Amino acid sequence: MATIRDVAKLANVSTASVSRVLNNDLKYKMTDETRQRVLDAVAQLGYELPPSAKVSSVPNHEGKIGCVLRQTRKTYNDPYFMSILSSAEDKLRESGYEITFIRTGPDAENLASALDNVPDLSGVLLMDELEKDDIEALRKKVPHIVGISSTLTDIDNIDYDRLGISCTATEYLISKGHTKIGFIGGGGQAKDITKSVRYRGYQTAMHSARLPIHEKWILDCEWDEDLCAERINELCSIHDYPTAFFVASDLMAIAAMNSFYSHHVRIPEDVAIISVTDIDVAKFTNPPLTTFHIPTEEMGYVAAETLLKRIAGYNLLPQKIILPCEMLKRGTA
Repeated sequence: MATIRDVAKLANVSTASVSRVLNNDLKYKMTDETRQRVLDAVAQLGYELPPSAKVSSVPNHEGKIGCVLRQTRKTYNDPYFMSILSSAEDKLRESGYEITFIRTGPDAENLASALDNVPDLSGVLLMDELEKDDIEALRKKVPHIVGISSTLTDIDNIDYDRLGISCTATEYLISKGHTKIGFIGGGGQAKDITKSVRYRGYQTAMHSARLPIHEKWILDCEWDEDLCAERINELCSIHDYPTAFFVASDLMAIAAMNSFYSHHVRIPEDVAIISVTDIDVAKFTNPPLTTFHIPTEEMGYVAAETLLKRIAGYNLLPQKIILPCEMLKRGTA
């Protein structure tokens, strides 16, 4: 029996797009060509909505789901976060829930106060690493919490193998003959890049190959592509950079490439680059960016589905769901 994922694969769209077509959801823009591809795939596969999923004019539930998200000036322009959020929101709206954003960060109000402004939350999607006091406040206010790449071990968590792909990315550069390999990433809330999971993967691969790690080539760019560009400019100005970089996000990788180009440093002839995320523009850089595809839409969908199950009464032990990633070998490494 065909599933909605089968339809999405055949039509080359997301499951959320299939759902929108089948539900005649006109809130989001969609081309006629895309809509027709979905309908053709539905007809070709003989897909039918299960009885429990038939469209109703009345939502299955009424309520709000909170999304705890760290607010920075870049957050809402980051395709990684936006893809996860869009997919999660689509799934929750299908079940009658509305997402309300609860922002954290240095410029945001106290989390406990923010939670007071949105009482009676049915659950929360957690997309930030919180301080101990904030975690306790969240637990007191909200009955169900599902983390996305969270380090908490006593809640459901949806993630990908950040450590594994970081090892693999660095090993790939080593297999290409590189011995001088740098790392670009962010320290996050800990403000220490050496504590980040991706750095630890890079470090493991370098130590396994008995290659030195040079502190001057470990760039904590705080997940900010503008800062990344500045740091690369500094290295280029003194002609001191490695022959390869593993970069923790596509946005920073693209910023690094632009800076190298401005200094007439060739990619990948002079510096190879491999990254993580596979945002839409990654395949259009020159040369196309070698990166790991992170299943962001699926992460959002599974996180929302897991939260809905908890709300419905599923009470077994917390689950850690690791979604598979794929390395896309393109032109930069």
